[in-house]
This record gives sequence, C-alpha cells and structure tokens, in this order.
Amino acid sequence: MATGETLSTVTGGTLGTGGSVNVKLVAVSIAVGNDDACAVLKGGTVQCWGDNAYGELGNGTTTSSSVPVTVSGITNAIAVAAGYVYTCAVLTDGTVQCWGGNTNGELGNGTASDSSVPVTVSDITNAIAVAAGYDHTCALLSGGTVQCWGGNTNGELGNGTTTDSSVPVTVSGITNAIAVAAGYVYTCAVLTDGTVQCWGDNEGGQLGDGTTTSSSVPVSVSGITNAKAVAVSGGNDGSISLVDHTCALLTDSTVQCWGWNGMGELGNSNSSSSVPVPVSGVSAAIAVTAGYGYTCTVLSGGSVQCWGDNEYGQLGNGTFSSSSNSVPSTVSGITNVIAVTSGDGNTCAVLSGGSVQCWGKNDYGQLGNDSTTGPSVCTPSANSTSSCSLTPVTVTDF
Repeated sequence: MATGETLSTVTGGTLGTGGSVNVKLVAVSIAVGNDDACAVLKGGTVQCWGDNAYGELGNGTTTSSSVPVTVSGITNAIAVAAGYVYTCAVLTDGTVQCWGGNTNGELGNGTASDSSVPVTVSDITNAIAVAAGYDHTCALLSGGTVQCWGGNTNGELGNGTTTDSSVPVTVSGITNAIAVAAGYVYTCAVLTDGTVQCWGDNEGGQLGDGTTTSSSVPVSVSGITNAKAVAVSGGNDGSISLVDHTCALLTDSTVQCWGWNGMGELGNSNSSSSVPVPVSGVSAAIAVTAGYGYTCTVLSGGSVQCWGDNEYGQLGNGTFSSSSNSVPSTVSGITNVIAVTSGDGNTCAVLSGGSVQCWGKNDYGQLGNDSTTGPSVCTPSANSTSSCSLTPVTVTDF
C-alpha cells in the first residue's frame, strides 16, 4: 500500500501475444457504489468500472465501462469509498480526492460542479478513512474527529444544522471515532469505547436509539458497547428512505443490525427494529457490509454469507427471488475472501491473492467482467429487466 510499491504483478512471468507482458492487477481494498465499483491497487492507483454518467469512474470521461479503467492522477491512494454517483479516495498524505456528481457539494471542493477527474477536498490533510453516502461524504481524521460535507437535509453532516455544505464541517461531540460509515441521508461512527453513534434521517429506525426521530447531532445506538466496525445502507434510488438499515460487527465476531427490515436484511426475521437485534447464525464474522435491502459478512474462514433482498442475485447463492431472505446463506464458490462491499444490487469481494470477484446486478457493467449480461440473465420483475450474475465472476485483469 505504500508509495513506490509495484502496481501489478507478472502472471507467470510470461510474454503475452505480440510480446506484451501479461499482468495481473492486485487489489488491496474495494468499494461499490450505486451502479459502479472501484478498487485501490497495490501501489496506490485506483481502477473503477460500471456506470459513468456523472464521471464517477474518474477517467476524464462520462462513458460507462464493463472493464476496469484507471482513475486519472491518483498514485498514492490507501482507501476508496463509492457514493450514489461519485467516488472518493484517501491518499497517503492524508488528503482526500473525490470525483463524479456534485449537485450538493459532495465532492467537498467548495463548488457544486461535477468532475470526471479527481478534485481535492478543501482543508483536509489528516484523513485516515472516508465514507460516501447518497449525497454526503465524511472523513475520519487522525485525531478521532469526523468531518462531513455535501447534502444535509436530514442533518446527516452532524453539525446541528440542516444546511448543505460544499466544504467539510465538524461533526458535533465526536472526538474519539475509529470508524465511520455514510448511508442514504445518515451517518454512523464507532467510538474507541465500542459504542456507536449515528445522526441524520431516522425514519426507519436506522439511528438505533429506539426512536424514529431524526437528529442533526450524534445519538447513541442502544445497547452496543463492543463494536469494532459499522456498515450502513440506504435508498440509493433517491426516493425511498425507509429502506435504510445499519449493522455493527462486534468484538465477539457476531453481528447486530437495526432499522428497516422489509426484505429480511436484519437477518433475524421480517420485523423492523429501531434498536439492534442479533443476526441469526453468524458467530465468526470478520467484516460486514450493508447494501440496498441486503447485508453480507465475511467469516473467519474466508467464506461470505448474505441475507435480505435477492432480486438480482446479489446474495450470490445461485438463485434470485423478490421474496425476503432473512436467513444468511453462503455465497457460492469463494472461500478466501478478505473484504466485501455491497451497493444497489451488486456485491464485490477482494480475495486473499488480490483478485476481485463480483455478483448480482450487471446492467451497467458493474461486475467488471467485460459484459453487461453475465452468465445468468434474470428479469426480476415486470417493471425491471436486468442482466445479472447469480454467482461470483472475476473482474477483468484481476
């Protein structure tokens, strides 16, 4: 991950057709947005694929791509986050760069102009992590504070107002955060004492404080004192806020979730909950991600389990169904996963060797396998015809 490391590794050390060297891209982290995905490579460059209508692939165009393309000008990234139609990366020098849609200032550069190449977020020089939501972004700073920027209609910037900001503002009262996650129009952070605080929209109980009252300042999630990571989701179509749900990975390797549960995404029943409930049958989790109506977790042995909405095959178990799936099922064919991330119907995982595999919705090429059909084609409903893959496929060049 350090500056100066090799971008890619030679596969077998052989020469390809015409004397070119066959290379394999090696991912160290990944993020899935609405209909796109991006990976940080060993060496610090970033590659993205999928929908690019707002320039969210960062290559200076608005042309979508079903294979990875290189983000312009970034050579020292350590992490990436994908929002609704934009993307951000943390660099080794502590700065943050963002690209794509910018209607509400979510790129953080003091403007509302879209950009198909990375622009620098104003006044941040000590970021260690970044989180991207629907139209707002948050950065975790090295001292434990959190700063956010972009849309703020529901108080998702956490500064006690509902005023949008195209430059970072400080979240009220948080000085000891260790992780941050941004959802549709709300945000959550894990603190050093293992508690979780959330702020913003709470219409579906996604803030976890036992109410459905929104808050423009952080409130404590009920009953959690041993969290080490948090994952948030949301209505990425921009119209349905009640699909929001939140999950926390606990130090005992279990997962608890709260919020809306219409598709079984809380993993224990089909009842929504404004306080955390345990996910059934998960006891060896090492990572968790919350997508649009579904959830996935990586287990200690490297397998992945998912639950919730499966109309595009995003659970990866070889089936698709518009009915709820409240019991975790195992993703087919992968056993060495180190990270997983989910979006609006598509899921991607980084494997231990640095390869990337994705499954689910593929209408914009967001699976990255040089196709918009995938090995399985599904038509989930009368109003939605979409190509998809019901099991993982390897992203081209990884």
